[in-house]
Amino acid sequence: MATGFTALFVVFLLAMVGLKFWLASRQVRHVSAHAGKVPEQFAERVTIEAHRKAAAYTVARQRLGMIETAVAAVLLVALTLLGGLQVVSDTLADWVGRGFMFQLLLVAAVVAIVSLVDLPFAWYRQFRVEQAFGFNRMTPALFIADLVKSVLLAVALGLPILAVILWLMQQAGSLWWLYAWMVWIGFNALVLVLYPTLIAPLFNKFTPLQDSALAARIHALLERTGFSSRGVYVMDGSRRSSHGNAYFTGLGRAKRIVFFDTLVDRLQPPEIEAVLAHELGHFKLKHIAKRLAFSVASSLVVLALLGWLITQPWFYQGLGVTPALDARNDALALVLFFLVFPVFTFAFAPIASRLSRRHEFEADAFAARHAQASDLVTALVKLYQENASTLTPDPLHSAFYDSHPPAALRVQRLLAAGAHS
Repeated sequence: MATGFTALFVVFLLAMVGLKFWLASRQVRHVSAHAGKVPEQFAERVTIEAHRKAAAYTVARQRLGMIETAVAAVLLVALTLLGGLQVVSDTLADWVGRGFMFQLLLVAAVVAIVSLVDLPFAWYRQFRVEQAFGFNRMTPALFIADLVKSVLLAVALGLPILAVILWLMQQAGSLWWLYAWMVWIGFNALVLVLYPTLIAPLFNKFTPLQDSALAARIHALLERTGFSSRGVYVMDGSRRSSHGNAYFTGLGRAKRIVFFDTLVDRLQPPEIEAVLAHELGHFKLKHIAKRLAFSVASSLVVLALLGWLITQPWFYQGLGVTPALDARNDALALVLFFLVFPVFTFAFAPIASRLSRRHEFEADAFAARHAQASDLVTALVKLYQENASTLTPDPLHSAFYDSHPPAALRVQRLLAAGAHS
């Protein structure tokens, strides 16, 4: 059984890596081939220089992503089939035994290893790719400060929830996964409540929207759509990047509307209103609630699966690890499971992407009913230019990965909606 699972893992891993490389190569070729001409639909709105910049930026990101994919695959094989996780486990056991502290340290050690491997890519992406295309505004000191804060936050929040879950695995019997699921849902709800007021301010400054005319326009939109909010805030996203965005945060009555300062600076008030109407559409059409419900249900299924796999010796042996016979293997199972889980679920990515794109179309239609479709089109085109988003993605790559529809199709539908309004 263990040998068969090893073979299955290798097949899925090779398929995942091969598919990622094939799709990335298609994206690079397709975007490069269409870099010389702005699509006719955008010819009057987007300059050839902006179009070429978006193509070059897309290609640079794809090529870096291909290297990341290769390194991640090598690291995964090294930790599993080549015995890396076994070495880490045995070393920690020699130091602290195989008690509860060992369980905590094993998970923390693997998270640290994976994070350290990812760190050079994060640095290169920020200070080479983003810098080369004029997007980076982060200093090395701020990068390090963010890193330190993230680590401390992970320790402060991650270790306690990890300790609770490991304790449940040891003490709660065969249904530990059900209790762990309840704890996990409660933990995530708490983080969502705390994020706007306690967590996000650790990294960014949030100030109430000062533009009274824009605030009045937004208030009127909220009244029309029946949406309640704790306030509209502007975030100093320009400290780190010139990219612009807007989002909602918080749960229930504690919801906040947040605009990046870069977005407020670049868009006109009617365009900001249209962007906000789109985001409101996600709430009013219950897209957020549906995604949360799916997350809650899927996490239960995932933990139930882990609850079964933890009792199967072939699961450990098939991934290059020998489970302890005289001690618990909870942390080992947890680490192995979440290391290999993406390999077996990667093929479902296009389903999630398709559902997300459908939600985006629905939110666009909502925005066209409650604001001007032409304003949303103008805003989107500006954001495509400012964020160097390609207007000519490879169709297969887009269908597999993209959570938002291709620009041409999205604008076409909005213009049609505006013509019929």
